[in-house]
Amino acid sequence: FFLMIRRPPRSTQSRSSAASDVYKRQLNKSLAFTPFETKWIPNSAKFVLLGQTPKATGIAQVYQLNKTELTLLSEFQRGKGFKCGTFGASQVNKAELATGDHEGNLEIYDLEAGKPFYNIKAHDQLVNSIDGIGGLEIGYGAPEIVTGGRDGCVRVWDPRQNGAVVSLEPAEKDPVVPDCWAVAFGNSYNNEERCIVAGFDNGDVKMFDLRMNQLRWDTNLKNGVCGIEFDRKDIMMNKLVATTLEGKFHVWDLRTYHSEVGYSSLQESGQKSTIWGVKHLPQNRDIFATQGGNGVLNLYKYNYPPQRVLEDLEGRERGVVGTVELLNDKELATQPIASLDWNRDKIGLGVVSCLDQTLKVFIVTKLNMY
Repeated sequence: FFLMIRRPPRSTQSRSSAASDVYKRQLNKSLAFTPFETKWIPNSAKFVLLGQTPKATGIAQVYQLNKTELTLLSEFQRGKGFKCGTFGASQVNKAELATGDHEGNLEIYDLEAGKPFYNIKAHDQLVNSIDGIGGLEIGYGAPEIVTGGRDGCVRVWDPRQNGAVVSLEPAEKDPVVPDCWAVAFGNSYNNEERCIVAGFDNGDVKMFDLRMNQLRWDTNLKNGVCGIEFDRKDIMMNKLVATTLEGKFHVWDLRTYHSEVGYSSLQESGQKSTIWGVKHLPQNRDIFATQGGNGVLNLYKYNYPPQRVLEDLEGRERGVVGTVELLNDKELATQPIASLDWNRDKIGLGVVSCLDQTLKVFIVTKLNMY
């Protein structure tokens, strides 16, 4: 069914008057398994849903959106439960889905056949997060996949090779190995430049320069990092958003680095529970949504400052961070929103999977006003 939801009353956060014209509609479906990931299939009104059955096997379902109905087109099960997936390294004319599972495997599937053509043991334990670059005409350079695992490792894979091209591992002397919860690609604006960023359960955020093969920047947020994303993968890095435990998210302006202060940033208490992830709108990099552990989806807009760069007393450039504006929020589930994906062809069309075993397709209208 469809619901038209008017924007809730104003909170203490700033909201523009135009935000009152934002509406949400949603289509719901109950599931018989636990969903962990939803991804729109490129250039289509189809999406794939990944999860784990009560028997701990992996399940993948492909759905077609037909106006007011969801049609299940195909389904297959395999091995251990799926945890994450991406089309980021897929060719434009193919639906090649890279997945990470609860046993540490990285597989790439031909969705039409329902079978993997690439399979490798990526991590000793669960693959928490995955991202892709170089496919779908997004970003420059070769197609690559990055995975982050419970073993604390961050690894980069080239689907044309049978091994990791980069492996970033915790030091052997570390008494407690941090769990890598989130990874993302960015800064892929030519054939040489490319970065990955990783967030860990101890609050660490680390950015690695793949061209220079070295750590570029790191910080600690004092809370486990559940989700992280550049506002765009295929431009010179501009902004970065990370979400954490205790309902906080952080935004960095990445255009100017100061040798002492680092990147300028802001912190917001966005929700009253853990924020599981963040996704930027493909059609507007300044709008992003956060996935609440309380089942609430928050929609924000980033506003740039009048000046993005100032000089300190010693004449060194220092970045200036902007502000965020809450456009709308809506409770979509009774339990955490495990995944969110925006459709690249239809602005405002999104799909979420929630841990109350529900799947929801929704649309946010009038986003072209921002």
